[in-house]
Amino acid sequence: MLSYILRRLIAMPFLILGIVTLAFLLTTVVKGDPLSAIVSERQMNNPEVVAAAKARWGLDKSLPERYAIYVTNLLKGDMGTSFITRRPVAQDVMYRLPATMELVLSAMLIGSVVGITLGVTAAYFRDTAIDHSARFFALFGSSIPVFWLGLALLYLTSVKWGILPGSGRVDARAALPPVVTGFITIDALLAGNFKIFVDALWHLILPSLVLGWTVAGTISRLVRANMLEVMGREFILTARAKGAGELRVVIRHALRNTLVPTLTVIGYSFAYLLTGAVLTETIFSWPGMGSYAVDAARGLDFPAIIGVTIVGGVIFLLTNLATDIAYVVANPRVRLG
Repeated sequence: MLSYILRRLIAMPFLILGIVTLAFLLTTVVKGDPLSAIVSERQMNNPEVVAAAKARWGLDKSLPERYAIYVTNLLKGDMGTSFITRRPVAQDVMYRLPATMELVLSAMLIGSVVGITLGVTAAYFRDTAIDHSARFFALFGSSIPVFWLGLALLYLTSVKWGILPGSGRVDARAALPPVVTGFITIDALLAGNFKIFVDALWHLILPSLVLGWTVAGTISRLVRANMLEVMGREFILTARAKGAGELRVVIRHALRNTLVPTLTVIGYSFAYLLTGAVLTETIFSWPGMGSYAVDAARGLDFPAIIGVTIVGGVIFLLTNLATDIAYVVANPRVRLG
């Protein structure tokens, strides 16, 4: 396994370079002039201002030159400066990334718990009304678009009923705790500010529920199928014959033997959640990387677009590697080639 990890780590810089190259090339085929994000409409008619802006942002250079300069700066940790915020892209990303990770990890937790619970319940009560209901909710979660579910729940729970907050990470009037992890829930606990912790948790419920529900259906169907297969095996019948309680049989023997493939699906769902976070953050005004990417795309902020793409790609590669390693650790019989 060590040799496999080393090979993956050695290949990772080349994969990242491929991501950088692709992201850079895609910005060249996007319709629109990036100068519109830099120079005001009134000044666009001034050749001197336009020429100065092009020189300032390197837009007067050829594509190969810009690419070489960008890669060189990237190796130094410089992702360029955002056209819109006028701040270093790396600084913007590091500010936004914790918000996205807090949302995605919460959604993964909700999706895993709901999906495993529905899958186990459906398998245990096979071909009953409970099974059919669980499978319906699983299908509903897998097929419904994120934006539709988000808008529907936002209208019902926030606008109409006023049960849950519909935007932001905390109340706009709240004083944020000192930044340690960037996760407001954790930072609030570290600061001993239980009020902010509850407020942050309250704001986190709706977007993480919407995002997590989209993967809960996939996990549920996988767990149900694996549980049905395991429940008919001889060791389950032996455990029951020895007088083991039904809950012990289901949880300790059956579910335990379905967790390895489930773990893989949960790990690979992380990339899907990152993609879904773009829409979720936009709907709920969540100040994460997704909303940052949308603003960058709207404003033709090429440095920000490339920076978000690189960070997302690196997270995706690291998540896949971690999932493969966890799969082998959980199932030693598997050997990675």
